[in-house]
Amino acid sequence: MRIRTARRPDLPLLQDIERGAGEAFRALGMTAIADDDPPPLDLLDRYRLAGRAWVAADPDDRPIGYLIADLVDGAAHIEQVSVHPSAARRGIGSGLIDHLAGWAERQGLTALTLTTFRHVPWNAPYYTRLGFRALDDAELTDGLRKIRAEEAEHGLDRWPRLCMRRELPHPREDRVGA
Repeated sequence: MRIRTARRPDLPLLQDIERGAGEAFRALGMTAIADDDPPPLDLLDRYRLAGRAWVAADPDDRPIGYLIADLVDGAAHIEQVSVHPSAARRGIGSGLIDHLAGWAERQGLTALTLTTFRHVPWNAPYYTRLGFRALDDAELTDGLRKIRAEEAEHGLDRWPRLCMRRELPHPREDRVGA
């Protein structure tokens, strides 16, 4: 698997990945999630132009997974990470998240954050295995509260949701004379 910055011609493929990944929600009775439209091309392009859209590519350089991220309160916030079902369970999602963690560390960010479904096996339990922890309401930043409010407006709160955070290593300080 190779992770690289998303390119403009990749964007329709990212929508296809999102549609494919969404189908898994149908088996859980979450039809509204399965039927939800993928991010529009102009939105994906804004992430690409901002340098916050990455793809995992197959040996033919065709995207099989992607991640887009926002900057929220000093953290890299995973807006979306999706892997095509034909490439699932191969470490692609975790590879994309680790790639983001490296990028975020180089940017001097303190953590990775995300919002997710609490009881979907490939959501909160998966992210917990990747080092994320659930945040309680008192730990939510203003930016995360805003994201959760927007999600509620879009009806995502029909199923239990939560915010999660994974701390990043602090940059090493140069110690003169130490």
